[in-house]
Amino acid sequence: MTGVPASATGGTGRPAPRGKLGAAAVNEASLWNIANILTMIRLVLVPGFVVLLLQDGGHDPVWRAWAWAAFAVAMITDVFDGHLARTYNLVTDFGKIADPIADKAIMAAGLISLSALGDLPWWVTGVILFRELGITLMRFWVIRHGVIPASRGGKMKTLAQGTAVGMYVLVLTGPLATLRFWVMAVAVVLTVVTGLDYVRQAVVLRRRGLAEERAAAAAEAGPEA
Repeated sequence: MTGVPASATGGTGRPAPRGKLGAAAVNEASLWNIANILTMIRLVLVPGFVVLLLQDGGHDPVWRAWAWAAFAVAMITDVFDGHLARTYNLVTDFGKIADPIADKAIMAAGLISLSALGDLPWWVTGVILFRELGITLMRFWVIRHGVIPASRGGKMKTLAQGTAVGMYVLVLTGPLATLRFWVMAVAVVLTVVTGLDYVRQAVVLRRRGLAEERAAAAAEAGPEA
């Protein structure tokens, strides 16, 4: 009932000594941890959210309420999976790849669907998605020089985006409809400002990395000269 195959215990069926499980068994177990399961749930919720949102032409309040529930669950799992992975040392290669994909997928699905329904201007969707894709590519561009950490502004941006998209998913009228407009406006401003800050950090990080590489090369060439 432990989930450890007999082959991992020497084929006798008896548990192996503590700390001597095969590496393959350990890696297999580490993949199915709670953090990765939450990430997988978020990935599965993406198509489900879109289907719910677009039911009956995409303007039925009941279906949109269900879509909001799916979106809310996805946002909540986004908060907890990373925290659990870091706190309980559950970080895996799968999680490193799947978590950011799930984050971008649910947000892109919401923005594109809302714009397709005519509820959100396409330029808003374009600005947000261009920023997210651009920053992701830029992180890979400078990754050999270092990692750009998530900033407080970036976390505020994510919260604002999630809140704004969630409010647009719901069928709101009156003051709440006005409020969601301003929440989205704040989200767009934070998206642009934090994006520019990440660009600045990337440029500084790359320059510093190149300078260190040149200094190291000069130091190695010095004695030979």
